[in-house]
Amino acid sequence: MNRRKKIIKKLQKKDKKANAKIHKSNKPSYISKAEREKLVAQANIEQPSIEESIEAKDKQK
Repeated sequence: MNRRKKIIKKLQKKDKKANAKIHKSNKPSYISKAEREKLVAQANIEQPSIEESIEAKDKQK
């Protein structure tokens, strides 16, 4: 009985790993706090803030 149980358990473990590979998680990968800050900084550089655009319009008038 013990040998049979070990074999069954081993095969179940193998099936479980194969099943996990097939069904990948939809959860987004973790992004560290430092990486998020870099992304925000890049977004601020690429897109001028609303306040700056309003000030520029006021200066033109």
